[in-house]
Amino acid sequence: MTKRLLRGDLIEEITTRVLDGRLVADARINEVHLARELGVSRTPLREALIGLADRGLLVAAPGRGFLVAPFDPEEARRLYPLVAELESLALRWTSPLDLSSLPDRLDRLAEEMAALPAGPDLSAVDDRWHALLLSRCGNPHLMRLIDQTKPLLKRYEAVYFGGASRAAESIDEHRGIASALREGDLPGASALLVRNWVKALAYIERG
Repeated sequence: MTKRLLRGDLIEEITTRVLDGRLVADARINEVHLARELGVSRTPLREALIGLADRGLLVAAPGRGFLVAPFDPEEARRLYPLVAELESLALRWTSPLDLSSLPDRLDRLAEEMAALPAGPDLSAVDDRWHALLLSRCGNPHLMRLIDQTKPLLKRYEAVYFGGASRAAESIDEHRGIASALREGDLPGASALLVRNWVKALAYIERG
């Protein structure tokens, strides 16, 4: 495995540990212990930590190494509208012809979501739904920006997906987006996508 691939794997693994709570908010990263757990030397680990600090998931604290970024309502208020606009842009930059094959598959994922209780499993299927929606976008730079930004807001989703009523409402919104695409209404689908993200933020603030 090359160093570049190893660094990418480390970033993915550390991100997973932050999102699932094994690395808690405000906690200091013990680089010695983490390097031992992951079976790597401290040099590639530190490179990964620097990369995650650049993305905002960690904080570089002088004299203390790296800390997991704290929860911050203001961060959520900035991130949700940003991701909404980025995903909407990716959708608008996709050919309507390329989108025409997606509605049925999106609906099947929405049905899968509807069969799940609110919680991590539902959140995982929601991730798959959004990934499928944007899968035809041909702009790799935009997609990379989305991929780097979305983990920052994933930590807030325990609040968002904790409520069954909001989860059901969100699934209906997903169906509406698929329906708009089926009708060839790309502006309508884009507007519904933004609304879905903005309403998620409203529920987080309410929680």
